[in-house]
Parts: sequence; structure tokens; C-alpha cells
Amino acid sequence: MSSRRSRSRQSGGSRISDDQINDLVSKLQQLLAELRHRRSDKASAARVLQETCNYIRSLHKEVDDLSERLSELLETTDVSSAQAAVIRSLLTQ
Repeated sequence: MSSRRSRSRQSGGSRISDDQINDLVSKLQQLLAELRHRRSDKASAARVLQETCNYIRSLHKEVDDLSERLSELLETTDVSSAQAAVIRSLLTQ
């Protein structure tokens, strides 16, 4: 057991078993399209977590790009100022 995990258990932090961690990593692996299509059934937990982080980063980039495109469209279309204000406030949240 790692010293960090044992310290967490000693200090009364939330407890999670190795089986629960393995189950969560398995669920992440199933969600990731890139790992789902691999021939091997098991990927290392580190690999699954790295792919998850990469996927989340790509989603953030996609959201940013789409928000920027929507803002540009709002500037060029004839949308009532009240509607535009609502959409802009949603984009900044």
C-alpha cells in the first residue's frame, strides 16, 4: 500500500478500496472510444487516466471553439438585444 493511501486512511479521509478503483478505471476505459477499439482487454490504469485527461482537454477545446464561433455568429446576425444578452451570459458561465 502506498504511503499516501495509508496516510489518507489514518487521517480519516474518504476510503476507497482497490476494487473500487479498478472498477472506476474499467468504467473510464469503456467510455473512451480510443481504448474501446484496442485489441487488448486491459490497459494500465495510468494509460486510462491519461487518455481520460486528454479527452477532457479536447472537449474543453471544442467547447471553447464552439463558443467563439457562436459569439461571432451573434455579432453578425440580427438577434434581439435581449436574446443576444441571454446567450452571451450563458456563454460566460
